[in-house]
Amino acid sequence: MRYYIAIVHQEGDSAFGLTFPDLPGCHAAADNWAGISAAATEALDLWFEDMPDVDPASLDQIRARADVAEAIADGAVLLPVPYIPADTAPERVNISMERGLLRAIDETAKARGMTRSSFLASAARRELVGTV
Repeated sequence: MRYYIAIVHQEGDSAFGLTFPDLPGCHAAADNWAGISAAATEALDLWFEDMPDVDPASLDQIRARADVAEAIADGAVLLPVPYIPADTAPERVNISMERGLLRAIDETAKARGMTRSSFLASAARRELVGTV
């Protein structure tokens, strides 16, 4: 998993805007602070659909940029955004967990119309990046 730094800015009562200094043209908006994670993840997914792989710059490298320093001076904040590159090829794994937890997972997955695998993948993604 890689982390890309987003510049989060807001003017007055407008939506939050996000830009990624490492990724020209990659931007997002969220109506409130709670929506930033999902908006950022979606923006990264869309950007990487058509663009080449880019290694993220370090926080120190991002902070050293004049445009970033100017944005921060204007009230923006930097936010590390975790990104899991899309690779939809399934891979079989063997895991161990408490039997009671596994039963609870199976019951919940069934109630939601999901498989055990899709439930576990969704829960892991939510834990790692904050979105489903």
